[in-house]
Amino acid sequence: MQIKNLSLLLVTILVFQCAAATSVQKKKKQVEKKQIVLFDGTSTDAWKSIDSDHFPDHGWNVEGGVLTVLGKTDQHEAGHDIITKKQFSNFELDLEVRLTEGANSGVKYMVINSYPGGKGQYLGLEYQLIDNERHPDALLGNFGNRKMAALYDLLPTRDDIKINPPGEWNKVKLIVKKNHVEHWINGTKAVVYNRNTDCFKQLVRLSKYNKLKNFGEQKQGHILLQGHGNDVSFRNIKITTW
Repeated sequence: MQIKNLSLLLVTILVFQCAAATSVQKKKKQVEKKQIVLFDGTSTDAWKSIDSDHFPDHGWNVEGGVLTVLGKTDQHEAGHDIITKKQFSNFELDLEVRLTEGANSGVKYMVINSYPGGKGQYLGLEYQLIDNERHPDALLGNFGNRKMAALYDLLPTRDDIKINPPGEWNKVKLIVKKNHVEHWINGTKAVVYNRNTDCFKQLVRLSKYNKLKNFGEQKQGHILLQGHGNDVSFRNIKITTW
């Protein structure tokens, strides 16, 4: 019990340290920004399956301007993860997400397929998408770090964020400026952290990612939309890069 309590105390300290250790953004010369539409309501050309070079033939549906990953039913298998064909470094990702009741999914970023022993597993940092009230995983982890908009299994969100319930759309924004990262939901900053700090690296060592060397510290990676066995819809997906 004493070791467990000490571990919990360490995680508590690290959570507060990482939340506070945001990098100071220095003023720099104006850089050219480019917006890329990743899903315009019809085309899935920007995406591919994690195990092929094309968009999956089954498990995903495009209808009415909405991209939906399908959950498993008696009629069909669940949809699996898809990733962007391109990789990104500095960016602002904007999209809208609609969960069904009890759903669990995620938007992963800085995703790579080169962790030792993880070939075929596209892994990266995760903006958690989950029904906080109905999915049991939302109650696991530490201090809510598996709830909606959290940095999955690493950092929880602020308490004052507004989350729309299943069946309604939530506006998601994800900003990566080198090591500085922000999660936004419905116009409110939910998580902010720096990937190049000792507290972040220590949180990784205490998480499910502890066997992945330099997890989350890559300079660039894919964006991934997770298929986790539930119906989850996405629309208006665009990314601004610089």
